[in-house]
Parts: sequence; structure tokens; C-alpha cells
Amino acid sequence: MQYNVGAQTRRTANVVWYKEDLLEIHPHDAETRGINDGERVSLASRKGDITLTAIITEKVQPGVVYTTFHDPETGANVVTTEYSDWATNCPEYKVTAVQVAPAVHRSKWQHQFEERAKEQGKIFETT
Repeated sequence: MQYNVGAQTRRTANVVWYKEDLLEIHPHDAETRGINDGERVSLASRKGDITLTAIITEKVQPGVVYTTFHDPETGANVVTTEYSDWATNCPEYKVTAVQVAPAVHRSKWQHQFEERAKEQGKIFETT
């Protein structure tokens, strides 16, 4: 996995594991939400929403989802809250309540990110 946002590891061979951030979801949760493996899903919290590709797996427990967060184009931090752990001051990545649903388009934040990247002359690929 990438370390945090990939600042230290994005230039290594670690990027061959996942070309984009993915959302791991348990088969039961995927079925009840009408989500199929490899499809785009919306991941929404009270803070914001993004879209990711769903990977159906039993590696996560029912009622829990997991996402990588190394790809800045995904914007995983958009869904995390401003709260942090009292001891480390790290964001509460592991306790953010979210809703997952099928998605037909990228999130508003992701569209804005793409436009800013184009304005700055950066290469950007949409999926």
C-alpha cells in the first residue's frame, strides 16, 4: 500500500498494486445495495462524497468498508471529518460513517479537481 497520500512512496513500484483508489465492500453489503464488483460507487459522509471502483471481498466485515487513499485524484480526504485522534492528531480515517451506493458519474469534487488539473496543465485521465 501507499504510505498516507503517497508523498514518500508514490514514486516506487508500489503503484503497480492499484492504479487507482478502490473501495472494498463485503458481498452482503454489496448485494443489499445493488453493487457489482468493478462498478463505480458513491462513498458519501456528512462531510462530502467521492466515487470509487468497488471491489467485493470478504477481507472486510459486513457493515465496514475500506478504501485505499494514495491517489490524489480520488480525493478520499473529502469524506473524512475534521476530527483527529487525541494522541497522534491523525485524522479519524477509521471511524468515518459513510453511505455506499451505485454511482453513474464522478463526484462534484472530482470534476472540480479535474478542471483545476487541466487549468494547471497537468495530465489527468478519467475512468
